[in-house]
Amino acid sequence: MELVVDWDGTATEIDGLHLVLLEFGDRGVYEEHEERLGRDLTLHEVIAAEFRTVRAPLDEVVAWVRANVRLRAGFVDFARRRRPLIVSSGFHELIEPVLEREGLELTLLANRVEARPEGWRVVFRDEAACSVCGEPCKRSSVAGLRAFTFVGDGFSDHCVAEAGTRVFARDGLADYLASRDIAFERFDDFRDVDRALGTDAYRLSSDSSSIPSSRRM
Repeated sequence: MELVVDWDGTATEIDGLHLVLLEFGDRGVYEEHEERLGRDLTLHEVIAAEFRTVRAPLDEVVAWVRANVRLRAGFVDFARRRRPLIVSSGFHELIEPVLEREGLELTLLANRVEARPEGWRVVFRDEAACSVCGEPCKRSSVAGLRAFTFVGDGFSDHCVAEAGTRVFARDGLADYLASRDIAFERFDDFRDVDRALGTDAYRLSSDSSSIPSSRRM
């Protein structure tokens, strides 16, 4: 079985995208668009609008991310032993430096960003609408996988979690699944997930066709 893990707010203690927006973006735009998420704006629309307010050079933001984004307890050891597939609505440019800081080499599927001085431009990995939720979502990232275990925490994980064979959830994702009577297991950190998985063997498929093309970390 495959093991798929969300990044922001799951692998990390706090959502790194939110931290960057609060540090380098426009707080008012951020708060307004967060309120509209899932109401009259899609996730992609929210991310794109929020990051248009970031105008700092990429290297400045990357240095800040490396210094300030912390991984959830137990994740580093968990990732080294179980080598999950990381599926994120964040950006390669902000995730890869943290993985490198921790000496982790994992497969990463994420969006990209062009750090323009007039405002960052988000380049989404997949803009095709999902046949289930009607919006571009993470379910496309697991479309070629067989049965998989998913670990997540938030809004961007709703649809993909519903496709999981086994799901570990916290925060907003746990509330969402509970409201729909969808089975899941709560976790606080990755020591909890590791104990629950026990000796179950997880690995990425050796068949590269089962994973959408992306840079491997």
